[in-house]
Amino acid sequence: MKSIFDFYQMKKEGQKITMVTCYEAWSALLLKETDVDLLLVGDSAAMVVHGFDSTLPASMEMMILHTQAVARAQTGKFIVGDLPFLSFRKGLEAGVTAAGQLMQAGAHSVKLEGAHGNLHFVEHLVKSGIPVMGHLGLTPQSVFQLGGFKVQARESEAQTLLLKDALALEATGCFSLVLECVPQQLAQKVQQQLKIPVIGIGAGPHCDGQVLVLHDLLGFNTSFKPKFLKQFGHGADFLQTAIREYTQEVKNGSFPSSKESYE
Repeated sequence: MKSIFDFYQMKKEGQKITMVTCYEAWSALLLKETDVDLLLVGDSAAMVVHGFDSTLPASMEMMILHTQAVARAQTGKFIVGDLPFLSFRKGLEAGVTAAGQLMQAGAHSVKLEGAHGNLHFVEHLVKSGIPVMGHLGLTPQSVFQLGGFKVQARESEAQTLLLKDALALEATGCFSLVLECVPQQLAQKVQQQLKIPVIGIGAGPHCDGQVLVLHDLLGFNTSFKPKFLKQFGHGADFLQTAIREYTQEVKNGSFPSSKESYE
């Protein structure tokens, strides 16, 4: 399994880092046989798996359950567990408890959104032995404060603040940073000034790595087509074709045949 020091070295050597979301044991087992570097048990599970329209309904119970499922697959991949909405904003003790629960569930690090008000917490986690991944730009847990799912930091003042926050998260000990939906020129500037890896989603090609939701890159959600997404598979077509064949064979009596039956 790669460690946070491997990710530092990959940035230093110009090797791109790959991360995808993973919420279940079955997908973790499939990802075990790939070259992907990190698995993110994201709070996006609330939307992708549970059907909510934002990540806000994700709870600690939900995130622990999904983290345990991924960890049981024993993939040998570095697992990042998302701290869900408000779990780390209720005071230091509550935040440490939440982070500890994700680590005990099988995560190798935790991820949290935003910098303002979180720096002392991040520093405390790092000094307590918990690797932390930061997240700036479009932070979905603040979707209503941000006015929706849209590109962030287009203006000069906002870009200056984002860079300041990125440097602050690095200074407190974050081992990497996710940049979501920001102009590629800003992402490049952040990538150049930070010593830790910058992993982008909708942040252009200059980041040290990329992250996508597994279901999105496989093409399972055909109605979700943001500019930053490239579908690398036709998952919806594959699934629907297989199910059509199954139902047809059951209805016409060709499945199960004697080949699939016990004597």
